[in-house]
Amino acid sequence: MAERKIPTRMCVGCGEHKAKNELIRVVRTSSGEICLDFTGKLNGRGTYICKCEGCLKKAIKSKRIDSAFKMTVPAEIYEKLEKELANGAK
Repeated sequence: MAERKIPTRMCVGCGEHKAKNELIRVVRTSSGEICLDFTGKLNGRGTYICKCEGCLKKAIKSKRIDSAFKMTVPAEIYEKLEKELANGAK
């Protein structure tokens, strides 16, 4: 039996390719709302970030999430991400 291919995505913080389930997905929906997606199934433009604070700090400093969505991401989203990382993201 053939092995199943594991989907990989690139972290916007460090630029490393990792398994999709090891990353947190941030989504911009068609209505322009930005939210965290732990299921990986929400419709919209998504970007991924590692579950480590260092990657989040790099992404915030260089505004990589903003540029991925071509809009300014509200500070509340960054705060939610920081809380999730502090609580040991799912």
